[in-house]
Amino acid sequence: MKIYTKTGDAGETGLFGGKRVSKDSLRIEAYGTTDELNAFIGQLISSQDIQSVRSFLVKIQNEIFIMGSMLSMPSDQNFDIPIISESDIEDIEVEIDRMEKKLAPLKNFILPSGSAAISSSHICRTISRRAERRVVTLEQSEEINPLIKKYLNRLSDYFFVLSRYIAVETGVEETIWRPKK
Repeated sequence: MKIYTKTGDAGETGLFGGKRVSKDSLRIEAYGTTDELNAFIGQLISSQDIQSVRSFLVKIQNEIFIMGSMLSMPSDQNFDIPIISESDIEDIEVEIDRMEKKLAPLKNFILPSGSAAISSSHICRTISRRAERRVVTLEQSEEINPLIKKYLNRLSDYFFVLSRYIAVETGVEETIWRPKK
């Protein structure tokens, strides 16, 4: 099988089920952003500083792949595919709670820096937020499973906490935001 099909050369792509849409459609933008997020999570996984959470990040990658397939299916079609569940969201919450136990209470804003792994986690956080915004926009015109929004919202919280957790685990001091006076 060839990777190129030439069917997208005119600016359209196929959704799950075969329907053709413009490559700049809201649906394509939403699941394209989750694909981008998944690639950045892969980059984060390559860091040696995240050994203790590597398997959980791979779990998240698999769930984002599922989310992408959910988003690539038009709302008027109903194929039997895996879906994001409430228990997937609860798993993220459990992991956030576990990491937060090792963190000092946050008293200031922190800058997204410190190490490559910390910065990568912050990038994942911001892409999660963008994916959530894209899904919210798509939801204004099409029906979307509400667990997708909830999952992405929780996921951005996870990556914020993970960035702080990596700092603690690697002995990197967080950079406090100092506003101008």
